[in-house]
Amino acid sequence: MTDSDLSAHDLSGLPTPRGPLSSAILSVLVTPPSATTSISVSVTDTDAYSDDLHLALYLCYELHYRGLPGVDDAWEWNPELLRVRAEMERVFLDHVRAHVESDGSVEAEMDTLSTEHVDGSGPSYHLRDVGTREQMQEYLAHRSLYHLKEADPHAWTIPRLQGQAKASYVAVEFDEFGGGRGQRMHQRLFQGLMAAAGLDDSYLGYLDRVGAPTLAPVNLMSMFGLHRSLRGASVGHLASTEITSSPGSQRLVKALQRLDFPSECIAFYAEHVEADAVHEQVMRHDVVGDLVAREPHLEADVVFGMRALDYVENVLADHLMSAWQDGRSTLRPAR
Repeated sequence: MTDSDLSAHDLSGLPTPRGPLSSAILSVLVTPPSATTSISVSVTDTDAYSDDLHLALYLCYELHYRGLPGVDDAWEWNPELLRVRAEMERVFLDHVRAHVESDGSVEAEMDTLSTEHVDGSGPSYHLRDVGTREQMQEYLAHRSLYHLKEADPHAWTIPRLQGQAKASYVAVEFDEFGGGRGQRMHQRLFQGLMAAAGLDDSYLGYLDRVGAPTLAPVNLMSMFGLHRSLRGASVGHLASTEITSSPGSQRLVKALQRLDFPSECIAFYAEHVEADAVHEQVMRHDVVGDLVAREPHLEADVVFGMRALDYVENVLADHLMSAWQDGRSTLRPAR
């Protein structure tokens, strides 16, 4: 089915296809699910970091979260859709593994992650020192793809863990979900941030305006969380997130203060400065330490998860910094 054929279906609320893969996925999602559905599209030769692949993969994963507007929930476990998703995952995972090593000890990796570079580079440093208000708004728009579902991707890993690692992992997630208070969920706090910053605070509000550099980090954690075989990578991903979050959040607090953003915006990142400093220690000792002691064969996977996060985040950082240095917007034009 071509892009023009899609006009015959109700695509309101869904993003614009970016190529044959996303076009094929969108074309079936707007039809009734069937056990005889066939999705005839080639995945093998697709660029592993194309907008097309990552939009298609994001749409497939979203069926496991809040669903998609106008799409039957029964698509979530459709065998043909899962087959195509598995092929896309294989292309993406092979790409990341080709760019990320998993040797070395997890203790050494965590020590490296906890080393703060005062004179570093990247979006948070740029925004802290010289970034404009418009660039900060763009940054928040990109981050909304994850933060409006914050902690959800990692929650898939909970039933795959045991013992102290599970208990402490849940304790970290409990804080991310507001400690039992709905209004304090980090997802809700970020929604308030978006509204206060004058941005679209709807769940998929910027899906149609971002590309692979933004979608890949979210797809990575969804892929890790949804596969038991990747549970070690998921734990490593969350550990790396918690270890590196506090310093980065502090830089963003300073950036938001310098640019005179509302207190609701500052509060979100201020919350992460304090909470994630505590979470770092829990993840280091009680989650990663217990998991590797219990299942030593997962150590390389944990290291891989940490480095995979760094890899996809660097791709996004390069995308943002390249555009800003050229005076260009990092967002696709609105429809």
